[in-house]
Amino acid sequence: MKKLLRNIINFPSLIGIIIGAFGGYFYYAFVGCKSGSCPITSSPWASLAWGLILGWLVGNMFYKDKD
Repeated sequence: MKKLLRNIINFPSLIGIIIGAFGGYFYYAFVGCKSGSCPITSSPWASLAWGLILGWLVGNMFYKDKD
């Protein structure tokens, strides 16, 4: 179980999550959909969640397993 958590949450992933969260929120704040018809960019929470997910995926690409 500890190995599974280490593979899911690691330092590059945490950095990616933080950068992705800021990126998602800033995308909502500066580019977001003002009419409300865009399901992802009309809500700050949805933009933040997508930023978190994409940040985790990109950050996880740089993690090398030590096995």
